Amino acid sequence: MKNKILTAISAIMAVLPWSILPLRTYTRWAMEYAHIIIPCYAVFMILSGIYSIFIYTAGKVKNTVMKVCLVINSAYAVFGVAVIVMMINQKLM
Repeated sequence: MKNKILTAISAIMAVLPWSILPLRTYTRWAMEYAHIIIPCYAVFMILSGIYSIFIYTAGKVKNTVMKVCLVINSAYAVFGVAVIVMMINQKLM
């Protein structure tokens, strides 16, 4: 039961970053506050990757769904770090 809950949390974390697309497409305020929303999503993606790696290794949850979530959330973490680095680099220039 515990493994299923941890896997479900990881799966939700894998889907949630896609909510930025309709949010930015259909709401006007999201475009006005993109400088806040984008870093928040990037941090969430990084935390999702860390969570999935931790649960997979230390939590010993190694089912098929968790393996897929691990790959997706790890890729999100890499892209999240890249976004934050680009934003910091842009502010320094």
